[in-house]
Amino acid sequence: MTTLRVALVQTCTPASQGAALQQIEPLIRQAAEAGAELIVTPEGSNLLQRDRARMLRALKPLDQDPFVQGVRKLARELNVWILIGSALVASGSDKAANRAVLVNADGDIVSTYDKLHMFDVDLPNGDRYRESALYEPGQDARIVQTPWGKLGLTICYDMRFPQLYRALAKAGAGIIAVPAAFTRPTGEAHWSVLMRARAIENGAFVLAPAQGGFHEDGRGTYGHSMIVAPWGEVLAEAPGDEPGVILAELDLDAVAKARGAIPSLANERDFAAP
Repeated sequence: MTTLRVALVQTCTPASQGAALQQIEPLIRQAAEAGAELIVTPEGSNLLQRDRARMLRALKPLDQDPFVQGVRKLARELNVWILIGSALVASGSDKAANRAVLVNADGDIVSTYDKLHMFDVDLPNGDRYRESALYEPGQDARIVQTPWGKLGLTICYDMRFPQLYRALAKAGAGIIAVPAAFTRPTGEAHWSVLMRARAIENGAFVLAPAQGGFHEDGRGTYGHSMIVAPWGEVLAEAPGDEPGVILAELDLDAVAKARGAIPSLANERDFAAP
């Protein structure tokens, strides 16, 4: 049996990179001490700031971001892989990049992924989100070869687009990361069922670390970080929105077992759209 001990870190990220690193460092250390080989953090791990002007002033290029550099040092010191679910960094344009950053146990950045889908919506509770006004969307899906197999990278709102997850699974990803900063109303309604659906329909492990609580910039996020197995079992879930760590031992052979029992990836057929 091939296994992977994975940890998800749930945070309530503040509005500066230095404060974010100070908050997350003890949680990463806790995860490493518990034996995690791969640690995954939420979307916007390095800072959350809804005010556009303040956000743009705070942004740093990836190679100069103090949070990212701090996490790289931690990975090297603790001898663990860390997926920064996303860091909000300067993109070279007048917008930010919402970028996943995979760091290996040597502290090297082995891959990045920019969030493809932008959350533009007016919610019934009066909240208004326009990610496209602040972030430059990515153009490419991304799979990374790791010591535990192929890892698919996605971020938050991507989860609403099942065709992305299908493409990652068909390209060989047995583990898919879904770091998020989910709103509280949609989290209560959709979070768990979407995470389980993405796992079941693709026969893949889903790693979904989330932001939780009420943040400096005024937003509220849902929490309930989850680790879901390919058959849909919830292996671990944060009980609420407090910062913390959840862990699970993944039996990586479960991917082939689930896909063998429900061979939907192999049975899929092209069809003419209506």
